[in-house]
Amino acid sequence: MFHRPSGAPRALLGTLARLPGKAPDVTASRDPSNPSPPARSRPSFPCAAGSLLRLLPPHAGASGLGRSLGTAGQARPPHPGQVGAQGLLPPPRLCRTSGGSMQVLRVPRVPCAWVLLLPFLLLIATPAAHGASYKPVIVVHGLFDSSYSFRHLLEYINETHPGTVVTVLDLFDGRESLRPLWEQVQGFQEAVKPIMEKAPQGVHLLCYSQGGLVCRALLSVMEEHNVDSFISLSSPQMGQYGDTDYLKWLFPTSMRSNLYRICYSPWGQEFSICNYWHDPHHDDLYLNASSFLALINGERDHPNATAWRKNFLRVGHLVLIGGPDDGVITPWQSSFFGFYDANETVLEMEEQLVYLRDSFGLKTLLARGAIVRCPMAGISHTNWHSNRTLYDTCIEPWLS
Repeated sequence: MFHRPSGAPRALLGTLARLPGKAPDVTASRDPSNPSPPARSRPSFPCAAGSLLRLLPPHAGASGLGRSLGTAGQARPPHPGQVGAQGLLPPPRLCRTSGGSMQVLRVPRVPCAWVLLLPFLLLIATPAAHGASYKPVIVVHGLFDSSYSFRHLLEYINETHPGTVVTVLDLFDGRESLRPLWEQVQGFQEAVKPIMEKAPQGVHLLCYSQGGLVCRALLSVMEEHNVDSFISLSSPQMGQYGDTDYLKWLFPTSMRSNLYRICYSPWGQEFSICNYWHDPHHDDLYLNASSFLALINGERDHPNATAWRKNFLRVGHLVLIGGPDDGVITPWQSSFFGFYDANETVLEMEEQLVYLRDSFGLKTLLARGAIVRCPMAGISHTNWHSNRTLYDTCIEPWLS
């Protein structure tokens, strides 16, 4: 979230297709292994061409062959009953009735090598059964990030959920990520809406660091969103209050103790970081000046509060990920909706006023078992989206 761009190339693994709003569509897929069949002796039983037609699925015509491969790259097994207990033993002749009498239609014998081609014909003619059920994944990056940062995450999804459509939204990257968060929310909303419309079964929203706040605002303002799992990856959901490298780089003459003088001014709110700067020693100034975090938290009254809460509660699961070795999110418990009190003692989510008042739906989500907390030690802030153990433990189970 808070590291400066490395200048590395921004190419992504997979196939990129630009969507409106610079959103590349990345399909993570892999081809199954296709070993050559072992050498075998010629079968002694006769082979009939008609048997091949009988064994192919009914839809395996010319049109079926062109559209039967699924995104997972794997074929469905033969339909039950296609292979008998005695193996592939085709009858030497086919019978039919005509005018009440039985006629015998002799089928010319063909080389038994055709039977060896049957698995390949089935692979082409049968629709894929695996991978089609995976919901699309939408990824939103953090501060100073770009789509290239998520190349490892794409590899992991490609391996564990082949065929999943993963869209990394390449908006407001680099220095553009400092723009006001409401401006970013509007841009990301325009990008995710058509993706959701094409996925009536739902989507997964995976949002990293500052992007987690953008996504929470999206869930609040979008009336018809269909997010199944909102995965918040090391995001300062209750705000940020800490002296970190990014802060020294942006505001070299300020410390956390006096940054409120900048952030809680009208022009300070034009920086994304100030939109979620939360000084526990100046709570009144925060509530009056915050144009973003105090609103989506429901800490300040506004006419859309009820509607936003209703929209947010449409989410299926809220997966919160963070850890004590993050090094940037301060306090790190902000990733789990914990935060400092006036004495800089961390109060957990259940002790926060926004939870006790259920101002935007946290208490309701927890009561229905929709909140999942996944703390992980030993991971620094810039490694959350590239750590395989973290992916297997906290992310992969929710990408159904």
